[in-house]
Amino acid sequence: MSIKFLNLGQTINTIRPRGFKFPSGLTGAAGGPIVLSFTSTGTFVPPVGVEEVEYLVIAGGGCGGNGAAGGGGAGGFLTGTGHPVTPGTPYTITVGSGGASNPSLGQFTGSNGSNSVFDTFTSIGGGKGNAHGLGNGFSGGSGGGASGGNSPGTTGGSGTAPQGNNGGNSNNGAPAYGAGGGGGAGAVGNNGISTIGGNGGAGLASPISGSPVTYAGGGGGGNNPASPVANLGGTGGAGGGGDSTSPPSAPKAEDGTANLGGGGGGGVYGGSPAVFHQGGSGGSGIIILKMQPTQGGPITWTFTGSGVWRCPTGILDDEVSYLVVAGGGGGGGESSSNGGAGGGGAGGFRTASGFSVTAGTTYTITVGAGGAAGAANPRSSGTSGGNSVFSTITSAGGGGGTDRDLDGKNGGSGGGGGLGRPGGTGNTPVTSPSQGNNGGGGVGQSTGGGGGGATDPGGNAASTTGGNGGNGTASAISGVSPSPFYAGGGGGGGTTIGTGGTGGGGNGGDNSNGVAGITNTGGGGGGAYDQSSSGRAGGAGGSGIVIIQANYSSAFNVN
Repeated sequence: MSIKFLNLGQTINTIRPRGFKFPSGLTGAAGGPIVLSFTSTGTFVPPVGVEEVEYLVIAGGGCGGNGAAGGGGAGGFLTGTGHPVTPGTPYTITVGSGGASNPSLGQFTGSNGSNSVFDTFTSIGGGKGNAHGLGNGFSGGSGGGASGGNSPGTTGGSGTAPQGNNGGNSNNGAPAYGAGGGGGAGAVGNNGISTIGGNGGAGLASPISGSPVTYAGGGGGGNNPASPVANLGGTGGAGGGGDSTSPPSAPKAEDGTANLGGGGGGGVYGGSPAVFHQGGSGGSGIIILKMQPTQGGPITWTFTGSGVWRCPTGILDDEVSYLVVAGGGGGGGESSSNGGAGGGGAGGFRTASGFSVTAGTTYTITVGAGGAAGAANPRSSGTSGGNSVFSTITSAGGGGGTDRDLDGKNGGSGGGGGLGRPGGTGNTPVTSPSQGNNGGGGVGQSTGGGGGGATDPGGNAASTTGGNGGNGTASAISGVSPSPFYAGGGGGGGTTIGTGGTGGGGNGGDNSNGVAGITNTGGGGGGAYDQSSSGRAGGAGGSGIVIIQANYSSAFNVN
């Protein structure tokens, strides 16, 4: 707080002590509210001093159908204030994807949008628009539009109250046989008429992010143009709805806008020769939470999938701590009698505090996927994991474990080597502090080395025993007790298995497939072991994770 002593003519700045209350007659205004935007699935942990939140939950929009087709319905729209939360309790955030349209140029439709979920609130994915001549639109958060080319016209899909509205109906009149527009959060989809497809229903605006943004517009309905170049498709509704467009200049209708939950535009039937053109895919959803802490303390953002992080105001010293773990490498496969493959290396592990950030700036978050498992027949090595990225910090994917003929692959931590082959090099590319360790080597003609981990290198194989995966490292950044371990290497395959390293590493196989690394730990997958030449696959690597933690200032200004 900032206190001005009138007689001294000076101001003293200090932090409001926990539990401090202003005396009667004094008023105060806390640092600005925290706004969290989730564009991918993750976890929200309310900080100390936050016991209620304002929320906006938008689901993925539905796709438009192919041909003279209905527009996709918008994803469901839910919003409210004063929802109680418990500080320190993790809440799973699920952000729905947009429904994918069908790329086949025929009378096909794709899929509804996916649901978005926060705590007890589930917004329903938008209904897909139906394809040329196939009838009614599909139900959803907002309903998809009905298809053109029907006799008689058909009905738009039902919306889910209070999340959205119905899709528009179609018209069987020549020459356009207009399809219905997808429903939006704020209005029903417009009906198609004889000369044009129906427009998508308008969405609704929300100021939760700091300025009004319109979400959840329906996709425009398609048509059967009287001319191959006539643009008689409906327009998308405000809030990310995709337009329907005519061939030949744009043979695919417009997609709904990502992170607005808009429905995809309906396709058209036309061109020379006439074809059933593809509808647009729906736009992905979003979840936004707004809160006003009553006291300072740590706040944590956990990303289990890629997205963006917008730095709020009120972060103490404009600094954060981070944990960035990449995807683990896949374990190698094997198809030779009494042959063992190397375990996958752990994803790179990077963590630090005091990292400078700027309030109001959006930072891209990339969470690396786990590497694919090596195949059984024909045998192959596991692939390396994907990189994870926060701002300028990149953790490298773990190196894949290899089959009997190859060296382990390099990576954040190196993959285990095949029979008689060395493990891959960890900390590749080089970082300081090191992001990982080398993989272990295989031995003779029978066992594979273990993948490297964040703390320890992978173990070398023995005559009949696969090398153990290197252990990972614990991190307290999530606030979970006891502190979880991340980035363990996968065990090598052998008559006696190599065990996976602590931190999500999968065990090697014993005449069996390798075990997959654990999701969102960056653990390497286990290598396979095959006694009979029947073929055994490795284990897939575990996906990575990105966690950001900041201390929120509750400084007050006394008026």
